[in-house]
Amino acid sequence: MDKCYLGVDIGSISTKGVIIDSNYNILSSNYIWTEGSPIEAVKRLIPTLKVPDGYKLSGIGTTGSARKLIGLMLGANIVKNEIIAHAIGTLNYYPDCKTILEIGGQDSKIIIINNGIITDYAMNTLCAAGTGSFLSSQSKRIGVDINDFGDMALNSKNPVKIAARCTVFAESDLIHKAQLGYKKEDIVAGLCKSIVLNYLNNVGKGKKIREPIVFQGGVSKNKGVVKYFNEVLNTKVIVDDNSHLMGAIGVAILSAKDNSNLDFNLDINDIKFETKGFECHGCSNSCEIVKIFKDDKFIDAFGNRCDKTIRIKQ
Repeated sequence: MDKCYLGVDIGSISTKGVIIDSNYNILSSNYIWTEGSPIEAVKRLIPTLKVPDGYKLSGIGTTGSARKLIGLMLGANIVKNEIIAHAIGTLNYYPDCKTILEIGGQDSKIIIINNGIITDYAMNTLCAAGTGSFLSSQSKRIGVDINDFGDMALNSKNPVKIAARCTVFAESDLIHKAQLGYKKEDIVAGLCKSIVLNYLNNVGKGKKIREPIVFQGGVSKNKGVVKYFNEVLNTKVIVDDNSHLMGAIGVAILSAKDNSNLDFNLDINDIKFETKGFECHGCSNSCEIVKIFKDDKFIDAFGNRCDKTIRIKQ
């Protein structure tokens, strides 16, 4: 029986899953909204990912902001951060890649690669002005479907300049431009360009962006943002058909490379998973501890920054 491997990328906005074979070909994939609950999102995701006849699921990898929680939930053999997962997924398709630009729902990152090795990276930590959630909220504000953003931006002849350094400033500037009567396509184009400028001036600040450049994450599907990356960087960025799944692909590949040869069961819908948190006062760190329960039985905990684990097990 052939082996296959599951990769799950759990973000704050979206949850992605892929099943690959031993040659890293995608057998099944899906992309759904997290809707504030990683556990419920994964419960909805897993039944949509089909293990083909003749295959045995032999490994599971998780990445993303909820990777530890979902890793425990699924019994994953590999749990890796997004930087590693995105790099591995990208290099599988583009082994000569030197720069990865990634913009997701609530965060964005840049990864610098030399000879297949990550040598530098950066992530946004405070401002959402350069992310997908910002575009989504502004699309509702001006009454334009987010799915129409890209095509509308391409029709603009005179993109409006939108303040891009901060979400609050960008929103107030957008309202002001709309009140002045600018065309919607020009405002949309301005928003797309502001995403690019914000990203390069913040996440990409001080980084040497070299070709080949691969652009990924949900925002990479926005043709307007792609256009302005090409324009501002004066080159053509690569957008793969599976750019929105690259983190899940990467961690699935890492699971395959682990050679665990385990036999996994994805029947999780009838299992109760619960998280409970508390602040440990065993030392001055005051760590926020997260405890995981499966069918009311404690299975693990994380969050401690010292060896005082007595209260964690309580």
